[in-house]
Amino acid sequence: MIAKMAKVFIVARGADRDQMLEALRDLGVVHLKAAAPAKAAPGPQTASALERTERALQILAAVEPAGAAPEVAPAEAAAEVLHLQRHAAERQEQLNALHRQIEHLALWGDVRLEQLEVLRQADIVPRFYLVPAKKLDEVRGDFVHVLSPWPGGRLLLAVISRGQEPSLPQEAVPLPLPERDRPSIRAEAAAIDRQIKADAARLAALAHLLPALRRECNRLRQQAAYEAASESGLAAESLYALQGWVPEEIAAQLAPGLAERGLHIGLQTLPPADDEDPPTLLNYTWWTRPIKGLFDILGTVPGYREFDVSAAFMIALPIFAAILISDAGYGLIYLLLPIIFYRRMAAQSGPELPRLVITVGTLSVIWGIITCSFFGFDISGLLAAVPLAGGLFRSGPPVAVDMVKTNMDRLMLISFTLGAIHLSSAHLWKAKAAFPHLRFLGSLGWAIWLWGMYGAVRMLVLGHSFSPNEFPYYPYLLVVGGALAILFAEPSRNVLKALALGLANFPLSAVGTFGDSVSYVRLMAIGVAGSALALAFNDMGKALPWFGMVPVLMVGHALNVSLSIVSLFAHGVRLNMLEYSNNLGMQWSGYAYEPFSRKPIEET
Repeated sequence: MIAKMAKVFIVARGADRDQMLEALRDLGVVHLKAAAPAKAAPGPQTASALERTERALQILAAVEPAGAAPEVAPAEAAAEVLHLQRHAAERQEQLNALHRQIEHLALWGDVRLEQLEVLRQADIVPRFYLVPAKKLDEVRGDFVHVLSPWPGGRLLLAVISRGQEPSLPQEAVPLPLPERDRPSIRAEAAAIDRQIKADAARLAALAHLLPALRRECNRLRQQAAYEAASESGLAAESLYALQGWVPEEIAAQLAPGLAERGLHIGLQTLPPADDEDPPTLLNYTWWTRPIKGLFDILGTVPGYREFDVSAAFMIALPIFAAILISDAGYGLIYLLLPIIFYRRMAAQSGPELPRLVITVGTLSVIWGIITCSFFGFDISGLLAAVPLAGGLFRSGPPVAVDMVKTNMDRLMLISFTLGAIHLSSAHLWKAKAAFPHLRFLGSLGWAIWLWGMYGAVRMLVLGHSFSPNEFPYYPYLLVVGGALAILFAEPSRNVLKALALGLANFPLSAVGTFGDSVSYVRLMAIGVAGSALALAFNDMGKALPWFGMVPVLMVGHALNVSLSIVSLFAHGVRLNMLEYSNNLGMQWSGYAYEPFSRKPIEET
């Protein structure tokens, strides 16, 4: 559930500002709200140091430590990392430019300008010409040498003629010497390349300081938070005041906790006003806590006055994921990997995410057994031999996931049924929250309408009958649900006004519920696609000898598992975050409760 918040106002003597901030940081229960938001920022020196350290951490995170660890203070190390990274980019750009010059001068060969200068000093002046290859015989001079071929059927010639001008064909074109020669450019490029390698080696050595830089970054973050908190209050003459939010259940403990630290303060707690937006603190139950791993990845927080959907998500997401995966072998991977690597995953993302993946894996194994699929192979024969439960599998999988029309229709029916349950439960929850206001009847009407729409979807997609003679409820559900949704969308004593508003909003919402209901067909489609892909890889493997079959199966099923992860986010999460949340009226407009607290400065 979403914890109720109380707004607190704390006033102390101006001289006790730091003592009060330290006491609040020790208690760690007050989410500070800036009285002057424009001033609630860390000092420029701390902000600049924090930015430098965070950027240095990003750079070093991609560098493999090597060499001896230097004895450098974290602040100096961060500055050096940024300096090396900036100059590395500049040097690489210079190196690329030099390589382009070397390529451009390739037709000159390895002629050195200093060698030509020596010849000039000896009164031997070589001249260079571009001459058509077929006119080479017409060139006359004391010395004629072909340096290299030139584009366009021409040759680059070096001609020396002492005492008189050389004899050249009319098509000859004099070519001035380049400003630089290739050997000198190569030497400069080699020097820059050595410097780049030296800088890379220095970065690798500095990478040993990552733990120290992380600790420094954490220290700076706490310092920045402290400075921002200090500036977030109001100072007037000899008084200093702060405001913030604290969970209602512990608000009464705040004054005694501050008094124990020798502070003389004035404290007032008030319930949040209707126009105020307190932070959101979700109190998870033991079985819904794994869904926090998903919320942390998505970065989504419900508004303070919205719904705690953790239980709904924790029920629906593993079920949807199991249908999307539709394979006991893949489910076993989801189940075993987070168990094997639990400590590592928990250290990186917290314990909630691996527990969520374990839950998804468990449901996927169960659904995979029902569908008798294990890495794409039909295991119904093996399951039929199991005592007691074997009778369920004697005639094949209870639910087959394949391209046969009857099986696909059954999977679609399961998908649409889950969708109707999922979406109608959202409207029933919304109705319960609105009760006893008459608006609850509008939400109840949409829940009823959805089941009528369920019948319409079955008729349009699966070809089931919608006739009252065959099944008399669906048409009436649409009529009753639609009437309630229109009349009580915006209840008012003015019946005509309420009716007009309801009619204006109804068509778009009705089309939306149809689209939402049909959207659940993705469960069937992705499940069948994954199963077909697994079968295709198995067929490819069967046609190969064992030494070819093993890598094909491993790579193919690994690819399919990777695609299933994408499907979980693209489809399983979507059905909860979009379809379900929209029907529930969720805006996800909240921000997390983050109390001002003292955190241990350690490597994270």
